[in-house]
Amino acid sequence: MQRRTFLGRALRSLAGSTAAISTSGSLGLLGALASSPAQAADAIKIGVMIPTSGPAGLFGPSSKNCCLLAQDDINARGGILGRKIELLFGDAGAGPEAATQTALKLRKGAGVQAFIGMHDSAVRGALPTMLRGQLPYFYTPTYEGGECAPGLYINGETPAQQLAQVIPWISQQRKLKRWYLIGNDYSWPRVTNTTAWRYIANSGGSVVGEEYVPFSVDNFDASLAKIRASGVDAVLITLVGGASVSFNRAFAGLGLAPGITRLGTLIEENTLAGIGLQNAQNLYSSAGYFASLQTAPAKAFATRYQARFKGADAQLNSLAESCYEGFLMFEELARRAGKIGVAGFNAISEGARYEGPRGAVEMHQRHVTEDILVARAGGNGFEIVKTFPKVGAAQSCKV
Repeated sequence: MQRRTFLGRALRSLAGSTAAISTSGSLGLLGALASSPAQAADAIKIGVMIPTSGPAGLFGPSSKNCCLLAQDDINARGGILGRKIELLFGDAGAGPEAATQTALKLRKGAGVQAFIGMHDSAVRGALPTMLRGQLPYFYTPTYEGGECAPGLYINGETPAQQLAQVIPWISQQRKLKRWYLIGNDYSWPRVTNTTAWRYIANSGGSVVGEEYVPFSVDNFDASLAKIRASGVDAVLITLVGGASVSFNRAFAGLGLAPGITRLGTLIEENTLAGIGLQNAQNLYSSAGYFASLQTAPAKAFATRYQARFKGADAQLNSLAESCYEGFLMFEELARRAGKIGVAGFNAISEGARYEGPRGAVEMHQRHVTEDILVARAGGNGFEIVKTFPKVGAAQSCKV
């Protein structure tokens, strides 16, 4: 994921929610946020890097909620290695330099023993340099793949997971042959689309247009004119946040939605809310989790979440839920290793497995194998229409 101006409505509401987070407890000069009153002296301190300011701060409240729910659940079953966990929140929304300084203060000043991160790729690229493989770091959102930093464990979906089986399936279901690819101009869309070319070709289709736009672009008239003129059947969307909202609204407004299928790999529940269901005809998304997932573990998780957290900023979504998954993987590696540390985690990480809201998740090459879901926007939001079980990340990262 990447920083981007997002929904005007949501950002206006965010100002109040971010202020509420900032007063929930502070670590003074650390610039980080304690989750609760002082815990036991032997608590395991975990640094949580999520965006609580800036454009991506939209995801801060729901991400924090999922982290707090993980803390509740883990502590209710006795903690990790018999010790309760305590969460210390740091802002990852102000860019890699500021996020690195915050994480350094959490590490040196507060003594955190591990990090959970749900933030953009630029911050993910910076933090391992500071950590130098000395603390475990769990990165949870969708990303472009290719990361293999020391001590980094990844729960997020890769392009291979989100597209390798999805493109052939949706091409057959929807009779899709001609594709247009549009994304923001940075690594995640470009890597995603590089892989998409192959999957489209293998499905008997072709790419007739590909374009990348700066994050500053919010008018897509020229792009939509190209799409209309190209005669495509499908558009693969790797726009982020507000760009995705603006594009999809304008796409529907020009009357393109009835005849052209849209597929996105970062269109989650918050983004769909911004697009509006009235603008989401023939809109699909693929991910490891949707809030509408109806398995018993997913329903139990959603029930607990909704019982505790309420309000406009509490909408459950796939990016926020990924934070919860990061805690489950941390818990499992600690259980298997019998201690907390990179060397111990590396020794046992291959094949580490847990059951969570997403179902069975298993680590290989410090990435995960998990079910991949395809959802279609319907009258009540995302409706899951296809499940691909146990999809690997197609990554090579030796431990």
